[in-house]
Amino acid sequence: MSVVVPAGGAAAGDGSGAAAVAPVTVEPVRHAKQLNEFIRCAWPIYADDPQWVAPLISDMKTVLDRQKHPFHRHAEVELFTAGRDGRVVGRIAAIVNHSHNEFHGDRTGFFGLFESIDDPAVAKALLERAEEWLRERDMDLCRGPVNLSTNDELWGPGVLIDGFDSPPAIMMGHTPPYYRGLIEENGYLRSRDLLTYWIDTSRIARLERSAERLMRRGGFTIRSLDMSRLDDEVALIQEIYNSAWERNWGFVPMTDEEIHHLAQALRPVVNPALCPLAFVGDEPVGFALSLPDYNQALHHINGRLLPFGIIKLLWYRRSINAARTLTLGLKPTHRGSGLDALLILHLFRAAAAAGMPRGECSWILDDNWPMRHALERLGAEVRKTYRVYDKTLV
Repeated sequence: MSVVVPAGGAAAGDGSGAAAVAPVTVEPVRHAKQLNEFIRCAWPIYADDPQWVAPLISDMKTVLDRQKHPFHRHAEVELFTAGRDGRVVGRIAAIVNHSHNEFHGDRTGFFGLFESIDDPAVAKALLERAEEWLRERDMDLCRGPVNLSTNDELWGPGVLIDGFDSPPAIMMGHTPPYYRGLIEENGYLRSRDLLTYWIDTSRIARLERSAERLMRRGGFTIRSLDMSRLDDEVALIQEIYNSAWERNWGFVPMTDEEIHHLAQALRPVVNPALCPLAFVGDEPVGFALSLPDYNQALHHINGRLLPFGIIKLLWYRRSINAARTLTLGLKPTHRGSGLDALLILHLFRAAAAAGMPRGECSWILDDNWPMRHALERLGAEVRKTYRVYDKTLV
């Protein structure tokens, strides 16, 4: 079913002298051609934005494949495109994540993968269609953009509020400044702000001095990920993850299938030294994960690995000089022990040794003051702010 939304502007022949504006038509994605149009509609929007990094088309197709990707085992996703005058001018995904609602005991729906030309009529048509689809499934709230969940991200949630003058780090998003207005004009209110911090590893001397004392006092051991026994390592990480993030905003426990799918997807780009695991005795109590900022290389291939993108990727990855720390978590019983600082130190040492003496820590909730204060004591500075919005549907 398609929905036609009248556009603003004068109608032809009304005597105003203004040109007629074609209506916006919103249609669900039903076949391969429409999926390609859904994916590719972002390219014209960012054509003049030097900071945008095109997502890998193959990655988007994998995540959106209802038969192959584990997210769809516990979620419903509907994709819509907005058209005008025979061309696609925007897109949106409407999402019901049943695992989220079961865990949080609510009826929250999501929108994600939002893109639009700078036209309020297009954004309004897309958001209203997603909201209608969510109401049909008895959702009380619409939250977004989330792409597609906090566990199965094509790139991080939210629209960019500040930090437009630098490219995003790997698996983080980039949006035009006008997206904020398009969303807020449709009744969406701030839910949470998500921050990225930029840090240079030359500022960690203070940690170096206290590391040995903290290790002895806490009885901690830290080691790098063992890729030769990845399945066992992933099980340890899953145990820590589901304990460490249980009370975090947006958290949903990862299923076995999801975490193993993620591990296989990240395997080609993971540097084991950048994934430390922390133990007290034999008990796993914390872990962290950083990745080389492959966006520095992906920037050169325009979303396509074939036929020559792989060659370019291999060439440009040699000059990657920064990393992104995606996650750092401790079991609740070991928070405040100084172990977070030891994991950060391990990451910084490993990243510097691999030729990445600087990088981004993201994303961090705006009210996560323990982590924010820890990073700021090391000289880290906020680099970007992303915003996630809510709108009541009832």
